[in-house]
Amino acid sequence: MTHALTVDAGAQVRDLRAADHLLHALAAELDLPEDAFGCTHLVRDDRPRVVLSFAFPSEPLLGLARERLTAGGHAVSPGLPDAVGRAVLYPGVAALTGTVTVAEVLARSAIDRVTVLGGGDPAPEARLVTREHVRPLWQDGGLVLSAMPAVGGTLVPFEVPDPTPCCADH
Repeated sequence: MTHALTVDAGAQVRDLRAADHLLHALAAELDLPEDAFGCTHLVRDDRPRVVLSFAFPSEPLLGLARERLTAGGHAVSPGLPDAVGRAVLYPGVAALTGTVTVAEVLARSAIDRVTVLGGGDPAPEARLVTREHVRPLWQDGGLVLSAMPAVGGTLVPFEVPDPTPCCADH
C-alpha cells in the first residue's frame, strides 16, 4: 500500500519549473528513498497554482514527512490531489540520462509505457535523448512518457527542460 500526501505551497508556485525546484528541495530535506514518488499537479480553480504530491512506501516515512513539512510552514493534506500527476521523482529516474533505448527506459525506471505523439508506441530499440528531463504523466494507473521525433531518428521527451516563456521576445 502506498501512503501519500499533498503539499500546497500556495500562489508562490505558479509554474512547473518552480514546482520542480521546490519538489527537489523538499525531497532532499526529507531524504526520500529511491522508491518514493514526487509529482506536480496543475490546479485550475479560483487560485490557479501547482501543488506537489509525495507517495511513500511506508506509513512511518509518511508521518515523518508530514511533521517536517508542517514544521516548515507548508500546507499538507493526506492523499493525492484530483489532478493528473506529472512525475518528477520516481524509481529509476536517476538512470535516465544521456541517450537510452525505449527498452532501457522501461527496464530501468517506473515508467510503464512510452508513446510517440501522433505515432503510437515506439520500437523497443528506438533511442531516446533524455536531456536529463524525463517527466512522465500518470495515466490509467501507470506512468506514461510522451515523446516526439527528433534529429537523426531519435526521440526526445515531449516536455522540454527549459521552455521559452510565452511572449518572451516582446
